[in-house]
Amino acid sequence: MFTGRTQVMGILNVTPDSFSDGGLWVKRDQALRHAECMAEAGADIIDVGGESTRPGSLEISLQQELDRVVPIVELVVQHTSVPVSVDTSKPEVMAAAVSAGAGMINDVFALRRPGAVEVAAGLNVPVCLMHMLGQPRDMQCSPNYEDVVAEVMKFLLDRAAACQAAGLGEKQIYIDPGFGFGKTLQHNISLFQALPEFAAAYPVLVGVSRKSMLGQLSGKPVEKRLAASVSAAVLAAQAGAAIVRVHDVAETVDALKISNALQIH
Repeated sequence: MFTGRTQVMGILNVTPDSFSDGGLWVKRDQALRHAECMAEAGADIIDVGGESTRPGSLEISLQQELDRVVPIVELVVQHTSVPVSVDTSKPEVMAAAVSAGAGMINDVFALRRPGAVEVAAGLNVPVCLMHMLGQPRDMQCSPNYEDVVAEVMKFLLDRAAACQAAGLGEKQIYIDPGFGFGKTLQHNISLFQALPEFAAAYPVLVGVSRKSMLGQLSGKPVEKRLAASVSAAVLAAQAGAAIVRVHDVAETVDALKISNALQIH
């Protein structure tokens, strides 16, 4: 189980259509200002993504994603000291982003695209493998599991084994149960409650910030899910998460400081 300090990954979506912040950071100066604000707030990692994977989203072209992502990775690397992750499933974008200075690959398809695992192994940077049932365009259409925890765990362990067979080191691999990616509310709750099991296998990244599961539990719209998101991040950290991926960096950093200082053992 991960026993170090939980790291805070700040989300930098340079997309026009992400579910929570689409369109806010598409211009380079806006994206850089947001990255600098997250760095000042204490982000440990900044995750740059150029393609929305919200439910119902459609894939964009390779050139569109390269044009969105690579210049922003370069800017963030030049103007902050925070390590950069690239949120992509395309091997060409992985390679270009790492060449531009990114030091981690965060892939919602768990390196299943043709050539992705080989490219990632050649780049020799840490990777995060996420579980998703189906594709973004259809993943929330009646997702069904016999045993969601067992099935998601098997998928992630199988993908981790494939990565190691391709040459990635065991310590370079993170796993993500994929909250909201082909799961009902009850599936998400079951996976969250099983976080210690996942953390015992590999370091875990948890991304639930502002997601619909929190809206269902709190009854709040996406723009009013700050308290719910911070609460979930603290609980994830207490369950052993290595990284929490969040929109609200400053509030999450503060909450984790207090949780770490006052946690009752």
